[in-house]
Amino acid sequence: MSGWKYTLAATRAEAEALPDAADLFDDLPSPPTLLVDEPDPDRPDDWLLAAYFDGEPTADVLTRVEALAPSAAGRGTLEELPDDDWTTLSQRGLEPVRAGRFLVHTPAHADAVRPGDWAIDIEAGLAFGTGQHATTHGCLQALDRLAKGRRRRNILDLGTGSGVLAIAAARAWPDAAIIASDIDPVSVTVTRANLVINRVMRGRAAGHIELAVATGMANRRIAARGPYTLVTANILAGPLVAMSREIARAVAPGGDLILAGLLDFQALRVRAAYRRHGLIPKHQHPRGEWPTLVLTRPVRPATRGTTGRRRRQV
Repeated sequence: MSGWKYTLAATRAEAEALPDAADLFDDLPSPPTLLVDEPDPDRPDDWLLAAYFDGEPTADVLTRVEALAPSAAGRGTLEELPDDDWTTLSQRGLEPVRAGRFLVHTPAHADAVRPGDWAIDIEAGLAFGTGQHATTHGCLQALDRLAKGRRRRNILDLGTGSGVLAIAAARAWPDAAIIASDIDPVSVTVTRANLVINRVMRGRAAGHIELAVATGMANRRIAARGPYTLVTANILAGPLVAMSREIARAVAPGGDLILAGLLDFQALRVRAAYRRHGLIPKHQHPRGEWPTLVLTRPVRPATRGTTGRRRRQV
C-alpha cells in the first residue's frame, strides 16, 4: 500500500506547539505521523511540517493538518510515496544525531549504534525534541562534557519535551535520581513512552526518572527534591530570564546549570540574569546562532563565625 505525504511551511512557534498526532487524530483508524524540521539554521523561524499517511488523506483531514500551521494554510503540497514501507520512509528524514558519546536515533536507524555509544531511541511520531535541533544537540554536547567530571546524584530536566535530555542524563549517570517536567501533559505522555522504549525505569529512586506536569518550577515534587547537582532547561530566552531566580535557587553549591533555547544575541541577557542569583558562566557551546550556556554555582568555603564566645577550659 502506498503512503502519502503532506508538506506545509510552519513557524518555529507552530512546530514547538505541535501536539501528539494520536491525540489530535484519535478518530482515525491510523493517525498520521507528524514530523517537523528546520531546513536552514540561518532562518530559525522557517520550519517545515510533514504529515505522513498510510492512505490518501481526505480534504477534511488535510484541513486539520493545516490548522497546526495556520501561517501557511492552503499552501501545502500533497504527494504519493511509492515505497510500500512508508513509515520507514517517513523516518529517513530524521538522520541519527551524534553529540559526543550520545547517539539519538529513530527505530529506522537502529543499525547506526556503535559499541560505546550512549544510544537514545526516539520514535518519529513527535519529532520536536529528537535531537535534530541545534538547541538539543548543544545540550547533549554539554552533558557529554560534564559526564567526564564529577558524579551527579540529583538531576532536574525542566521542559523535558520528548524526554531526550532526561534519558541522556540517565545514560551518563545511571545511578542518579532524575525528575523530568513539562508544562504540556502530552510531552509528559510522550516522555513516559520513550522511557519504556529506552528501558529506563520510572520512579523516584536512584537510577529512575520521575515525571511531572509542571508550570516552570511551580511544583511540589520539584521543590521537595532540590537542590540539584545538575539542572537542564531547554526552553526559550524569555522564560529562562523570567524564572532565573527560581531556577538558580534549585542549583546546589558546586552544581551546574545547562540553558538552551536562546539565540546568540540573547545569551548576554540570559547570563546576566543568572549572575544576579549567584551562578557564573562555566563554558558555552556555540551551535550556529543557538548557543548552549553552562553555568555553575561556586562552592564557597565555610567562614569562621565572629559572633559567640569561645569557652576556655581552666
